Amino acid sequence: MSFRPPRRMLRIIAALTVFGAVALPGSVAVAVPPPAVDPGALAAAQAISGRPAPLEPTEQSAVCAEPVLTSAPPSAAPVSQQVLNLPAAWQFSRGAGQKVAVIDTGVNRHPRLPRLQPGGDYVSDTDGTVDCDGHGTLVAGIIAAQPSPHDAFAGVAPDAEILSIRQLSLAYEKKDNNDRDAPGKISTAGYGTVLTLAGAVVRAVDMGATVINISEVACTRAGLNTADGALGAAVKYAYDRNVVVVAAAGNLQSDGACQNQNSGSGWESVATVASPAWFSPHVLAVGSVDPNGQVSELSLNGPWVQVAAIGRNIVSLDSKPGATGLVDGVQTSEGIRSVEGTSFAAPYVAGLAALVRSRFPDLTAAQVMDRIARTAHGPGTGRDDKIGHGLIDPLAALTAELPPEPIGVGAAAARPIAAPVHPAGPDSRQRWIAIAGSVVCLSALAIGAALAYPFRRPQRVLDLEPDP
Repeated sequence: MSFRPPRRMLRIIAALTVFGAVALPGSVAVAVPPPAVDPGALAAAQAISGRPAPLEPTEQSAVCAEPVLTSAPPSAAPVSQQVLNLPAAWQFSRGAGQKVAVIDTGVNRHPRLPRLQPGGDYVSDTDGTVDCDGHGTLVAGIIAAQPSPHDAFAGVAPDAEILSIRQLSLAYEKKDNNDRDAPGKISTAGYGTVLTLAGAVVRAVDMGATVINISEVACTRAGLNTADGALGAAVKYAYDRNVVVVAAAGNLQSDGACQNQNSGSGWESVATVASPAWFSPHVLAVGSVDPNGQVSELSLNGPWVQVAAIGRNIVSLDSKPGATGLVDGVQTSEGIRSVEGTSFAAPYVAGLAALVRSRFPDLTAAQVMDRIARTAHGPGTGRDDKIGHGLIDPLAALTAELPPEPIGVGAAAARPIAAPVHPAGPDSRQRWIAIAGSVVCLSALAIGAALAYPFRRPQRVLDLEPDP
């Protein structure tokens, strides 16, 4: 097999982007209604859910990504983990009995994922426990990695099971590919569409998943055909069968379908539609905040965003075959880049959903999402289109006594609760700095939300463009 040499390898992205319609420069906001779900569209997803396989012959077209660890294994928990105060939350739940489906680029087997289960492969002929892109393994580690005596990293729900379904890879493409820019195709190279994503969602439900994490986003310019009918029907299928679907809000890019920020508020200000994130209330859409508490400039806003977690300076499991350690970056022609984005904020929320489901097994999927949203800490008494109801709080989600009436995911306002007083620990200083930053800095975003994002070239797991 011959591989096209990549011109340069870019950092792992926050949300793998399946391009629907191409966004044109200068796109403006368009008043769009919340998406309607067509139950009849489910048939297309069900037709491929039972037999996971590529829809046409594929081949590997690029070398696999090689993430790296830039320093010694962390002796203190990463800030994205510290702010969640997981040791306190684990007194009440560790996610036992929950199966979290990771629909992504596959998940490589790793000793710190002992409960990894194969769910199939829509990209090649594996069982789903192969990750050439180095993305799905990172996501799975954030959700359920076992603690280790050798470092301070751990997944949110270490007793949960992981079901891996490979649905997307930028290292593979259709053989004799001449339609890379067709609607629903990944830009430039790669294999995986919104249809195979829909089939994977139905498959995860049918295989017993109680939580599904989707760190992929299909961006479409507002007002154009999103071509995601089957995906909308699939996430509703999951919701109706009591499965919590967590989706990344998406990343801004310098060009392509995710280049235009939704800079206003509400559906009338939408410039870019993000799917499946926009299918609220059937999914819980997650934005990204920085370790200092400010909204990540890369995070795509939208009226569908419900909660947030830290999505920068990420540490997780090494995806290289046979690896046993951790990674926090990827080698590129411009040096080592850190792991960041809404792709890695979402699994913190998926892990929390597993904790809540384990502690409160009688709650429906809607009630689980409501509890997570209602116990989040935001910049005021309601929600906004950047971080939804705010930064998630696992201990509050597991212990708070909430008013009986639900806010409903997607509601305009939430009844806030006081932030709980967590027990002091070795990481308390950094944790409280992060919490204070999230409360103070996020509250200022109503005034300063228009900060310019330093746009770069589209950020993908692997840049597969050949050398000129």
